[in-house]
Amino acid sequence: MKYSRVCLHTPGYALPPNEVTSAAIEARLAPVYERLKLPEGRLELMSGIAARRFWDAGTRPSDGATLAGRDAMARAGVDAGALECLIFTSVCRDMMEPATAAFVHRRLGLPERCQIFDLSNACLGFLNGMIMLANMIELGQVTKGIVVAGETAEGLVESTITHLLQDTTLSRKSIKPAFASLTIGSGAVALVMESKASSDTGHYLVGGACRANTSHNDLCQGGLPGQGGVLMATDSEQLLQQGVETAARCWQDFQAELGWRQADINRFFCHQVGRAHAHLLFSTLGLDAAKNFETLAMFGNVGSVSAPLTMAMGIEQQLLKAGERAALLGIGSGINSLMLGIDW
Repeated sequence: MKYSRVCLHTPGYALPPNEVTSAAIEARLAPVYERLKLPEGRLELMSGIAARRFWDAGTRPSDGATLAGRDAMARAGVDAGALECLIFTSVCRDMMEPATAAFVHRRLGLPERCQIFDLSNACLGFLNGMIMLANMIELGQVTKGIVVAGETAEGLVESTITHLLQDTTLSRKSIKPAFASLTIGSGAVALVMESKASSDTGHYLVGGACRANTSHNDLCQGGLPGQGGVLMATDSEQLLQQGVETAARCWQDFQAELGWRQADINRFFCHQVGRAHAHLLFSTLGLDAAKNFETLAMFGNVGSVSAPLTMAMGIEQQLLKAGERAALLGIGSGINSLMLGIDW
C-alpha cells in the first residue's frame, strides 16, 4: 500500500497518574513466589519492565482516548467541527454496545456528520486505524480525521493476581501463561490526519505492508469462556518466535513496497512486548538497535497504544526531526504484523 495525499499532525497522548512497579506486583504475589520458590525480581528481569501506569478506579477506555484526542487536536490546531471521521482502535472498550467511539465523539464535541466506528485488531488496532483513515483521505472521502486509543489494563492485571493467589494447583510450568498479563500497562494516544491539499504539514504517511499468520492464533488468547473475570493465556516463547518470523516476512514486503532500505530509516518505533522480543526482532531483521526508541521499561506493554505512544514521545523529545524517516513496526496476536513508513 502507498499514499501520496495523506499528512500527519503531531500525535497527542495521555498518561495515567498511577505508577505500579514490577516489584510492587511481585510483593502482592509473595505467597505464590514463596510456594513455587520463584526468585524476586523475576518479572522485571524476564520482561525488562520496571513499571507501568494505571488509571484511577472507574476510568473507562473512552476517558483516556478523550484526553489524548484533546491533546492531539490542540497540537494540530484543529477545530472539533472540522473532523469528519473518528476511529477508536483499542483492545479495551467501554462496553459491547454502543461503539466506544460514540462516547469519545460526544466528549470531544465532534459534529454529527463525523463518521465514527470502533476498529479492533489486538495490539495493531491503532496502525490499522491509520490505514483506514488514510484510505478515506486518499480517496477524497474525508479531509480531516482522528484515530484514538485508550487502553485500561487494571482489570486484567488485578484479575490475574487474584487468580494466581487463589489457584493452589499452580506449578512453575503452569504459571508461565499468566506472566505476560502482568506486563500490561494503561495509556492513551491520538493522531489527527489530513489531506495534503487541505494542509501540507510536511509529515506524510508514505505506505506500508502487512502479513497474517493465523495458524498461530492460539498463542495469545484473552477473555476465554468459563474463566471468570478478565484473564489471558499467552505462550510467550512461541509467540515471540512465530511473531518475529512473521515480522521478518512483513519487513521484506515493506522494503519492496516502499523501496526503502534499513539505512534510509532514521528511527524505529515498535510495539513493545519485552526486552527479549526487541532483541530478537532487531537481530532477525538485521536492524540497527540504536535507532530503536523504547518506552517499555516505564510503561510496559500498552496494547494498541504502545507503538504510537512511543512515536509521540519520540517526536516530543526531538528524536525524530523534520526531514527524517521513521518506520512503525507492529506485531500483534493472531498473528499479525503491520509496518508503516513515515516521512517526517
